[in-house]
Amino acid sequence: MAKLYADEHFPYPVVKLLRDLGHDVLTVQEAGKAGLRIPDDEVLAFATSQNRAVLTLNRQDFKQLHRSQPNHGGIINCTNDRDWEALAQRINAAVLVSESLVGKLVRVVRPSQ
Repeated sequence: MAKLYADEHFPYPVVKLLRDLGHDVLTVQEAGKAGLRIPDDEVLAFATSQNRAVLTLNRQDFKQLHRSQPNHGGIINCTNDRDWEALAQRINAAVLVSESLVGKLVRVVRPSQ
């Protein structure tokens, strides 16, 4: 299973569901970095130093970071979805098809209604 780092605004219910699916998810809050206004590039650097892929809803900024800093532990860019169980299942499926998340930008998109 994947080692993930959920950024500050990633929904905690999804984190819990991913843990139930067997993923090792560390949150910004658990790392003691909440409310510090840490720049996205430092969030990515910390995740990489911990051999984790970033889980984020901040798609544009992390997409740009992926382009400018391709040597990272992985980025999972998600479209916000209030159906947290469905979002967790889509993330799980995306992670399972990847042999490794290192250096990859994975897009997890909410399906059209």
